[in-house]
Amino acid sequence: MRWNLKPQPDSYKVNHLAEALNVDAVTAGLLVQRGVETYEQAKQFFRPSLSDLHDPYLMKDMNKAVARIEQAIANGENILVFGDYDVDGTTSVALVSSYLKTYYPNVDTYIPDRYAEGYGVSTAGIDYADDNGCTLIIALDCGIKSIDKVEYARSKGIDFIICDHHRPGDELPDAVAVLDPKRDDCTYPYDELCGCGVGFKLIQALAQNCGQSVADLVPYLDLVATAIAADIVPITGENRVLAKFGLGVINSNPRPGIKALTQNLKQKELCISDVVFVIAPRINAAGRIKHGRFAVELLTEASLEQAEEFAANIESLNADRKGLDKQMTVEALQQIEDNSEQDRFTTVVYQDTWHKGVIGIVASRLTETYYRPTLVFTKSGDKLAASARSVKDFDIYNALEACAEHLEQFGGHMYAAGLTLHAEQFPLFKSKFEEVVASTIDPELLTPEISVDAEISLTDITPKFYRILKQFEPFGPSNMTPVFLTKGLRDSGYGKPIGGDNTHLKLFVRQNDSEGFGAVGFGLARKKELACNGEEFSAVYSVEENVWNGQASLQLRLRDIRCEEN
Repeated sequence: MRWNLKPQPDSYKVNHLAEALNVDAVTAGLLVQRGVETYEQAKQFFRPSLSDLHDPYLMKDMNKAVARIEQAIANGENILVFGDYDVDGTTSVALVSSYLKTYYPNVDTYIPDRYAEGYGVSTAGIDYADDNGCTLIIALDCGIKSIDKVEYARSKGIDFIICDHHRPGDELPDAVAVLDPKRDDCTYPYDELCGCGVGFKLIQALAQNCGQSVADLVPYLDLVATAIAADIVPITGENRVLAKFGLGVINSNPRPGIKALTQNLKQKELCISDVVFVIAPRINAAGRIKHGRFAVELLTEASLEQAEEFAANIESLNADRKGLDKQMTVEALQQIEDNSEQDRFTTVVYQDTWHKGVIGIVASRLTETYYRPTLVFTKSGDKLAASARSVKDFDIYNALEACAEHLEQFGGHMYAAGLTLHAEQFPLFKSKFEEVVASTIDPELLTPEISVDAEISLTDITPKFYRILKQFEPFGPSNMTPVFLTKGLRDSGYGKPIGGDNTHLKLFVRQNDSEGFGAVGFGLARKKELACNGEEFSAVYSVEENVWNGQASLQLRLRDIRCEEN
């Protein structure tokens, strides 16, 4: 692991903010690192408000989108709400369709079949709209590159409104409105919204025209927070506000579908990571194993009893997903070993029997193991489909763009993407992808990094310090849980492996004559001798609260430890 101590912020800014807020220099430094430099910015950071949300009409084409929806309602047209089959897509469809249905009944929903139709706007979906008399399609979390599909819909007399957050191509679809804050000609103040976030801006604009305030839309924010967490977008700006209030809904009065997924959990209060690892995989399982429409049914169900039945079915699908995930990961790792490809700059594996719905998860697993840009391919009809995952600070979308001559289509983000190609292009693409990555990636990026916010002493860790750290939540990309470095540590003689397989490490550490803290390192039992030999060592860690027998105390969550001389 590389320990990368972030550049320390300007001391004048830190001292000025520390004085203004009456906090210590470490806390002030963490805030300045996150772009918080004034009292007013700190107030907005620690106390997100719905009033911080931008006017939705600042987004390019919003007025056109709202006008077309209002026209459809006035004319009694049938509206189809279309979305991708992942968490961002299904929550988007649940959000927009359920809002519209509060005052207009002629609304239908459509999620494409992952296997029969693939990602994005589909011909089958447009035909479904045509067969059911829909003259307006609202596409969510997809559509920004669907030029031919939008033209096909137009030939059938069907208009499109596109609500997307992916990078546009050189040409935009000829839709009635294209809502995407990443458009070059869009001056919307925040461009890191997820697809459900763009959908929320649409219903916010509609609500304004109906005399509703953003406060009236808070019950929908459990969906938005779920999408923000699952899509791993930066939790800054509007996303921080939406996530904060959305978590509030999840923890106080969630919709029946989300309550059915969470009501048996031990945690009293869920955080973003709980949404990522508990709620999102279950919603995703529907689209991965069976069909995304089951997730929409769950998320729009008004009866808790019925939602519990839906949730039980989805839980079964998630169990199936886990089994496939484990099996395919083992097979992929064996393929890498058999082909002696451990020393490449990329990982590219293919097996025609792998389940298309799980290849993204397997790509993530392989990235964790070999830590390099990774693609996992499987057969999809007469083509090959792949999910791509990257390592920190390497843009896999740009790498795929450099290989576009071998691809049928691709789309995604810096760290995750999807693509399809013809089978005969696979060896050419694999070679080209390796060539592109090898020539553009900094070799240092192929070693996992622990990003460290600050070097501190154990005496800096106080109950007040921790209380303020808690107020940095919700944590996520661009506002990760602070990680600290402390040198000159010694275990007090109580270090031992813990866990059912003794792979974790429990210590009690002191620095000089400090009071000391309990410390737990998951997967760090292999470093017991380093920590328990009486010599000083350094550690990187986060601070958390440990509750045991009703008593709460602060402890260190170890990320890594190393000898002092290193």
